[in-house]
Formats: sequence, C-alpha cells, structure tokens
Amino acid sequence: MNAPDRSFTRRLDLTSLQLFVAVCERGSIGKAAEQEFMATSAVSKRLSDLESAVGTPLLYRHARGASPTPAGQSLLHHARSMLFSLDKMQGELSEYADGVRGHVRVHANISAIVQFLPEDLGSFIRQHDAIKIDLEEHLSTEVLRAVHEGAADLGICHAGATSQPGGLQIRPYRQDQLALVVPSRHPLAEAKILSFADSLEWDHVGLHANSSIYLAMHAAAAEAGRGIRLRIRVTGLDAMCRMIHNGLGVGLMPRRAFELMHGVGELACIALSDEWANRRIELVARDFSSLPVSARLLVSHLSEQATAHTTPL
Repeated sequence: MNAPDRSFTRRLDLTSLQLFVAVCERGSIGKAAEQEFMATSAVSKRLSDLESAVGTPLLYRHARGASPTPAGQSLLHHARSMLFSLDKMQGELSEYADGVRGHVRVHANISAIVQFLPEDLGSFIRQHDAIKIDLEEHLSTEVLRAVHEGAADLGICHAGATSQPGGLQIRPYRQDQLALVVPSRHPLAEAKILSFADSLEWDHVGLHANSSIYLAMHAAAAEAGRGIRLRIRVTGLDAMCRMIHNGLGVGLMPRRAFELMHGVGELACIALSDEWANRRIELVARDFSSLPVSARLLVSHLSEQATAHTTPL
C-alpha cells in the first residue's frame, strides 16, 4: 500500500461509516441520529467530515431527508462489507474468550459433505472439542476460489475436475463413483452396469450448471456427439431423488450418497462403466505448512481417515 492510501485509511473512522450506513438505510439524518442516540448536529458534522476525507459528496440532502450519491452508493457497499467483517471478527474473538482454542473455515462440495464429512468431522470434534469448524457448502469451482482468496482455510472438493487457480496445494482425501439413478420401473432399472451414453435418450434431472458432476456429464455427452436432455436442475441430491422418483428423468449422483439416502423414493442405482465416473475428492489449501495449528490438526485427521478408507479405483 502506498503513502496516499495509508493517509486515506487514517482519515476514516468506523463510527462515521456506521452513521453513514444508518443515514442511507433510514433515509434521514435525523432518524439515523435518533437510532444511534446522538444529536442530529453531531451526526451531520461527522458526515461532512467523512465527505471531506473522501473528497466527494456522499449524500443528496433534501427536504424529505437524505439519499446517497453515486459515490455514496459505492461507499455504502464497501462500508456494509467492512462492518459485516468486523462483526464476524468480534464474534470469532469472543469465542476464543469463551474457551474456543481454534477456528477452521472449511468450504466443501456437496459430494464430500453428504458422503464423508459428517463422520470425519464428528470424530475430529470428539477429539478436539475446543476447536470450532465453520463448514460451508459450495460448488467445487467456488471452493477453490475461496481458498485462493483466503475466504477459507481448507477446501474439500473435486479439484482435478475444474480449472483451479494457480498456487494451490492438493492432498488426496477420498474417492467416489458416480452412478445412474432411475425410477425402479424405468426400462434401464434392471441393468447392472452401463455407459453414460446409454442414458442420453432419456430426460435428465441435473445439478447446478457449474457443478463438477454436470461438467463431467456435459463433457461426456459432447465426446459422444450427443446432447443432454436436461429437464430440470436442482440444488441438492435429496431433491434430485424426489424428482427422479416422480418421473421427471434420470440423474447422476455419487453411489455412496444414494446409499446413504435410502428410502427417498422407489429408485434403482446403476453402475457406470465410464472411467470419468470414478473420481477423487481432494483437500486444498494455499500452503498446508503455513496453516494455523487447528487447521493442520484437521488436515492430519482427514488424511488419516483417507488412508484408512482408501480403496483402488
């Protein structure tokens, strides 16, 4: 950061930013002052000082109240983001004061969350009950981006199935196999194994267009010179099962996930002969060696679980 940038940050203060956000949300300096238990003149002075600090008008002041200028709209966006991050930081720090001795931010894709993480994270927490884990579900591409940008300490996803940002480190975690799920009375239901191309004459129930499963399906269909008759997209595997059960199409999902969701409709699960249907789920970090101690403990535990459950693909 250069000298002018440092000077800019010194001229800003959090109270003025909070007041600015309050004025924009309430549409009035007077109402914002009442909300913050301050004199209207004091709020007005702080806003004027804030405008002087940024060097441009931030508010249109009129008889009905106040509203942000274009520059004010930009500041409002950044101020809200900054204040949200500060609230989150305060919450995390208060947890340390309450006895939490570690905090790991994990982003994972749906395949890892449904198939493996409940048991693996559960056993970790039983060994390290003072470490808090924040787990968020995202698409594999978004998991990689979050790790690259520092929004997550650890990512768990199909890293090899997507275009990943440079500089990330990868370690093996688990393996899964995609299978075709069809209604129990479907013409394909009696098959033991088939290729994905055999399913392309039927309507499909798919996941998000950027999911690793959909990307793999799309590539396989293109290689076969066919298209996918996608009838509906859903956001979860349980919703996919319900749609398939009710005749909206067939769909691909990890075989173990299907087995864990037994009872969700009258369905059949058919193995795929395609090599790409055998997939690896990986642990991803910017630098495993520089992770906080709590995150390194989690990586070690997950790696041990990976070794204990590894089977050849």
